[in-house]
Amino acid sequence: MRSIRPSSTTRRGGRARRTSPVLAAVALASALALTATACGSGDTDASAGASATAADDGKFKIPDDIKDRLKEHGIDLDKWRDGAWKDWSKDDWLREAQDYVNPIIEGLWDPDRMRDAEEPDQGVDESDISGDQGVTDPTPEPVQAEAVAPSYHANAPTAGKVFFDSPEGTMVCSATVVQDPANPGKSNMVWTAGHCVHAGKKGGWYRNIAFVPSYNDAGRSAKELETATKEEVAPYGVWWGDWAQTSDQWIEQGGSTGGDGASYDYAVIHVTPEEGGDGKSLEETVGSALPVDFDAPAVPDVEEITAIGYPAASPYDGGTLYRCQDKPGRLSLDASDPTMYRIGCSMTAGSSGGGWVATGSDGKPALVSNTSIGPVTSGWLAGPRLDDAAKGLYDAVSEKFSGR
Repeated sequence: MRSIRPSSTTRRGGRARRTSPVLAAVALASALALTATACGSGDTDASAGASATAADDGKFKIPDDIKDRLKEHGIDLDKWRDGAWKDWSKDDWLREAQDYVNPIIEGLWDPDRMRDAEEPDQGVDESDISGDQGVTDPTPEPVQAEAVAPSYHANAPTAGKVFFDSPEGTMVCSATVVQDPANPGKSNMVWTAGHCVHAGKKGGWYRNIAFVPSYNDAGRSAKELETATKEEVAPYGVWWGDWAQTSDQWIEQGGSTGGDGASYDYAVIHVTPEEGGDGKSLEETVGSALPVDFDAPAVPDVEEITAIGYPAASPYDGGTLYRCQDKPGRLSLDASDPTMYRIGCSMTAGSSGGGWVATGSDGKPALVSNTSIGPVTSGWLAGPRLDDAAKGLYDAVSEKFSGR
């Protein structure tokens, strides 16, 4: 989650804030697969499976459309594989939605990189919200997070981790497998926070975005994870984002800390298996996917929300899946933005993007929000209430892959 910074309320003052449901899409080059060493240094030769329309450049067999997109962005495949993706200079950090590419680097996300990944935020002071406008209920009483019993696949099959690279290094968030209306029973869609895919107003799209469902499914200890194999930490595989979408408001307003853009801090990632898989979708692989409810009851009518994620900041270590249950209250960061859900919860950084589940409008469990922000002292979490902008984002990703 992103913690709240004391100065952000002042920074919001006097600035026009956009609330129209304009969406930002990110086209990811999923068809390209590059091989690399386990630590991502790129010391091995690269190879990729050819498609019927692939063009052979002597070292890679790349579908023509993907090859053209990479050329448009000036990306040299050899250099990218060998570490050019680590160049975060302003001119090379792609910010605009239509410019993003995310070539798969096979083997990059090995157990060590996964274990060492951190949440992209800094702990700060809760006093940021002292000048809030709109409807804000009293700060909820802290709720101690409870560990989910292993196996996570049996008890929380839709939960997992999102890994990505940023200028600060390897990073991690939490995420949820959600249903795809256009492909019932065969979804490849994952819900997470906007700040888990894009840095917001002062940055661009993160790189090497991948989802690992049921990370550390057996609930191994931190010590045991030091020697765990990839199959043990990622028993259902590594799934790379071949398309992602977040709100335009997040891209324009969002920051690494503070509450700016938090009411629109959500994203959908469409994924594909790193190694081709067995032809099964993500939903078929994990055996479950949550519906998303965009007509969830207003806060006074919600009896309980369950937030789930992999907190990584002290006293947690990022290896264990946790959940919090609480009756939500309201949090308004700006009178012109939608009011957020807020619950008591002790989960820390690393839980960002994790799903919030409640009884939906049809009486069944559904995803109604995701973890976005919380104070440096922990104790509570806040997540956006999903509205028409969120539904438009979700529907656009579903329609993009209709019939595939």
